[in-house]
Amino acid sequence: MAGVLFYAAQFPVRQKAPPPVAQPTLETVSHPSFSLPDETGVERDFSEWDGRHRLLNFWATWCAPCRREIPLLKTFQNEQGDIGIQVIGIAVDFPEEVAVYAEQATFNYPILVGQENAMAIAEMSGVEFIGMPFTMIVSREGEYLGAYIGELHRSHLDDIDNILGRLDDGDFDAETAKKALKLL
Repeated sequence: MAGVLFYAAQFPVRQKAPPPVAQPTLETVSHPSFSLPDETGVERDFSEWDGRHRLLNFWATWCAPCRREIPLLKTFQNEQGDIGIQVIGIAVDFPEEVAVYAEQATFNYPILVGQENAMAIAEMSGVEFIGMPFTMIVSREGEYLGAYIGELHRSHLDDIDNILGRLDDGDFDAETAKKALKLL
């Protein structure tokens, strides 16, 4: 009997394979909607900038690439004026840290502040990994068009401006603009 048990123990036991685990995916929101406080604590709603193309730039005071791109974003905002693309900074940071940094940075575009709430907004893009800096592009109609992960450079802003201009001129529809933004 012991021999039979020993012999039987040599055969692999067949087990039913577990069902595959579904990988979590983020759902892209086609028209983002949110509100966050600004650096002074006043609640601001994203709809405040309806009718303008928007760059939502996610940054933090401790992020060196984020801090490097701020002067470029300020210059870009100056060039865009009241009718062009609206830059909106979204600090993924503590309000106190942002307030101190904002005093020295003298932003010329709105700064909204959030921690988990700001990251939840960034996740609306459907991007599974969001590093910083991170920039979402939203059309004047409020449609999410794309995102850029990493530090923006002048060439990126020029390309975004060109794509959004072609969207305004009717050369691009929203789907074509989305495809062009993916190539940045």
